[in-house]
Amino acid sequence: MLAFGEVQTGLLQNSVALPRRATEHLLSNEADERVRSVERPIARSVSPDRLEGVDCRLPTTSGRQTRAIGTVVSRAVVVAGHVAQGSAYARVAPARTTIRLPWSHYLASPGHLEAIGKLHQADLEQGVLTGARTTETLELSAIAARMLDTVQRSRVIDHAPPLRTPRVRLRWTALLDRTVERPGGTFTLVSEDVRSLRLRVPTTDLGAVVALCEDLAVHDWLLTTVLSVLDATLAHDHSRAERVSRLQPLLEHLPHLWMPGAHVPEELLPIWSALDQRPGFTRQWDGAMARVRDQITIGALDLLQGASTKPAR
Repeated sequence: MLAFGEVQTGLLQNSVALPRRATEHLLSNEADERVRSVERPIARSVSPDRLEGVDCRLPTTSGRQTRAIGTVVSRAVVVAGHVAQGSAYARVAPARTTIRLPWSHYLASPGHLEAIGKLHQADLEQGVLTGARTTETLELSAIAARMLDTVQRSRVIDHAPPLRTPRVRLRWTALLDRTVERPGGTFTLVSEDVRSLRLRVPTTDLGAVVALCEDLAVHDWLLTTVLSVLDATLAHDHSRAERVSRLQPLLEHLPHLWMPGAHVPEELLPIWSALDQRPGFTRQWDGAMARVRDQITIGALDLLQGASTKPAR
């Protein structure tokens, strides 16, 4: 079975990390459904799932007119009270009939799309990962963005973030097959703010795959944020004091969030580990954070030396 989705990640628009109770209030809905939270090894809260009924074309690169009917699952996630995500996903399989059935039939299978017409797996994967779309095409990006925007506009938060950071999008596809011979994934930087991930996983547990993608998206966002702030700071002729003030929030708010695979199910940890090694997420993170610390140290020393050389009055 093929599943696909999108995760959008950004810094929660709050001046400090949001406590657990406030986070759960932020993610709760009017139906009073329970927010799922864990504290170890790093705090993570997930909103109740929301279902979006869809009847549209699937994204393909060939332009194949394959109709999909069913529901898309969307949710919001907050990690450590600091990082917010909007996530949308579904799995798709050929429909047993070419006749549209009552909505009660589709609602009985949350997150499942039934494809009417020829379903070509490779064509659909490429369409999802490249963002192929028309006015009639399913657009998970809009659904994920709406979930994240709802969180960021909430009155629960103070809208005074300590950093200006990018919003990063991860498009993903996953072939779910317990008998897959070569499990793994391919991660690609599509643009400054878009990434793609193609997975082959030895499980049919869609929830586990979604958790993997959301965890990967958090760490890609962390790395992207540090690199973007660092590059923007060093690219301009800022004074040492300005550099320290721009980089200091990175050390205050982000390092403790780096915990790859913290909430990834054990059966998929080898895939996360392989993805971490090949693109070199952790190695690049360590190198970037070392540069941040060096710049802050150099700036602080310069400020101290400057203060010590001023003539006494």
